[in-house]
Amino acid sequence: MALEQASYDIVIRNGTIVDGLGGKPVTGDVALRDGRIERVGQVSGRGREEIDATGLLVTPGFVDIHTHFDAQSIWETRMSPASEHGVTTVVIGNCGVGFAPCRERDREGLIALMEGVEDIPEVVMAEGLTWEWESYPEFLDAVASRPHDVNLASYLPHAPLRLYVMGDRAGAGQVATAEDREEMARIAAEAMAAGALGFATSRSLFHRSTTGEPICTQDAEEAELLDIARALGEPGSGVLQVAVDFGGQRALDEEFGILSRVAKASGHAMSLPIAEIHSNRNLWREIMAKVGEANAEGARISAQALPRGIGVIFGLDLSAHPFFLKPSYREIADLPLPERIAAMRDPARRARILADDPIEYHLPVAATIDKFAGMYEIFNPIDYEPVPESSIAARAEALGITPEALAYDILVAHGAEPALYMPFANYAGGNLDVALEMFRHPDIVLGLGDGGAHYAVICDASYPTFLLTHWVRDRVRGERLGLAEVIRALTHDTARTVGLNDRGVIAPGYAADINVIDFDAMRLPSPRVSHDLPKGGRRLRQHAEGYVATIVNGVVTYRNGVPTGSLPGQLVRGRQPAPVLEAVA
Repeated sequence: MALEQASYDIVIRNGTIVDGLGGKPVTGDVALRDGRIERVGQVSGRGREEIDATGLLVTPGFVDIHTHFDAQSIWETRMSPASEHGVTTVVIGNCGVGFAPCRERDREGLIALMEGVEDIPEVVMAEGLTWEWESYPEFLDAVASRPHDVNLASYLPHAPLRLYVMGDRAGAGQVATAEDREEMARIAAEAMAAGALGFATSRSLFHRSTTGEPICTQDAEEAELLDIARALGEPGSGVLQVAVDFGGQRALDEEFGILSRVAKASGHAMSLPIAEIHSNRNLWREIMAKVGEANAEGARISAQALPRGIGVIFGLDLSAHPFFLKPSYREIADLPLPERIAAMRDPARRARILADDPIEYHLPVAATIDKFAGMYEIFNPIDYEPVPESSIAARAEALGITPEALAYDILVAHGAEPALYMPFANYAGGNLDVALEMFRHPDIVLGLGDGGAHYAVICDASYPTFLLTHWVRDRVRGERLGLAEVIRALTHDTARTVGLNDRGVIAPGYAADINVIDFDAMRLPSPRVSHDLPKGGRRLRQHAEGYVATIVNGVVTYRNGVPTGSLPGQLVRGRQPAPVLEAVA
C-alpha cells in the first residue's frame, strides 16, 4: 500500500497485549499515530510500518523512576543500559544530586559530590559536561535540546540548590536562614514552572563526596524542607523524593516524623527507598508500618524497592574488589591490566597481597569487600539468586583453602571481566523471598536501578528484564510472579507514582511507548565491562535478548536489541494528565 494511504504510523498485529492495568492478556492489534496509541483491538487500517507480533507480548514501555542519567543525558544520546531493557521513560535528579542550578565556581564541587555519591569518575564528567547552563530551567533546556532514545523527566536536586543559595555555608549541619529558605523556595517554584516533576533530597549517611564530606543536605531542617515543598505548588502537583537510610543522628521516629509532617503539610506525594539491611533485617518492615500509619493520616508516601539483591560487582577492571585496598596490590594497581594480572600471578606477590591488612577507606564499598560468606562467583548468565552453598566462603571450606585465596584466584582467572557478586541488602536469608514480600506490599513500587550511576560497581538498570525472566518464568527457589502484575508494576504503577499519568498503559490516548517481546527467548547475560564513556571511562553494560522492538513516541528505537538510530525521546516537563479516554484508573 502506498505511503499516503496508510491510516497509522505503526500497527502491531496479533500480539498478546499486556495492557499495564493488571488484567488478563488478550490477543489483538495496537495502532499508533502521532506519538500516541490510537486504537487497540481489531485494527482494519494499515500502518506505514506493520509489526507481526504473533506469539509475542505487547506491553507498555517501562518507566524507570530512579536513575542518575543527569550527566549522561548531556554527553550521550542513548540512556544505556536502561534503554536496552525496554525502558522508555526515565526520571533523573534523584537523591538530591545533580548539576543545576550551578555557578561556574561550584562545578568542581558538584562533580566531586556526584563522583562520591554515585561513583561516576571525575574525568568522565569533566570531559562530558558542557555547562551551557547556570539555572535549573537552563539545564532542562540543555537536556531537551539533545536527541535521546528515551523520554526524560527530572527532579530539582537539593544539593546544587543549597550550594547555589548558601555558598560556603551549605555544608552538612549548617542551618539555612529564613532568607536562604525563601530563595530556595523561589528557585523551586521556578523549577516547577520550567517542568520539574518535583524535588529530590538526600539524608543518607552513605552519600559523601570523594573527600569523605557528607552531602550538604544530610541534616537540612524541617523548616527548609517544608518551605521548598510548599513552593512546588498546589497539593499533589509535585513529588518529594528522599534518599534516607534512617541511620543518622536522629532516631527512626524523629526522622520519619519530620518527613511525614512535610509530606502531609505540603500535600505532595513522597517517595523513599526501602531495602532489607542485613544487620537489621526487620527495619524495613518497621519503616513500612510507619508509612502505612502516615498514609492513614492523609499522607501519600510510597517506597521504592529493587526486585533482587542490592549489591556490588567486583573485578580487576572495576572500581573495587576484595584486594584493592591492600598495600601490596596498590603498588601495581596503576599498571595496565595485562601487566597487573601477570604481577598478581607471581606467587610472592600473591602471598604478600593475601597477608596484607587493607588501608582505611571512607566510601561504603569498603565494608563489603571481605564478606565472603555472602559473595559469589559470576558465571554467564549471572545468578541473582545463588544458593548459600555456592558462596566463596562455602566453596573455600570445601576445598580446604581460605576464602581470600579462592577469591584471589577467581579474580585473576576472570581477568578483565566481572568476577564476583556481593549482595549486601535484600539477601540476608540467602534467597529473594524478601524481595517478593516487598513487591507485593501495597505501598512499595519498583525502583533503585540507579541507571547512569555506579558505572563500575553495579548494573541494576537491567531489573526489568530480570523481573520477566527470573520472577515470571525461571525462578525455582520459591513462588513466581504473574506476568500481568509484573508488567503493571513496571509501567502503570511507576508512572503514577511520579505523576506521569499519560504513559504506562496500552489504551487509546496514551503515549505510544511500547515493547514487543519474545518472552520465550528472553535472556539476561552477565554484565560486561565497556570503556565507552568520555575519556575512555569504564562502565558495566548488560545487554538483553528477547526485545523484538522497543517503540518510543511512536518510533522504533531498538529492533532485536540493536539500536535503529532513531532518537525520538523527549523531555517530559512536569506532571502529565491521564488521557480523557482512560477507562480504568
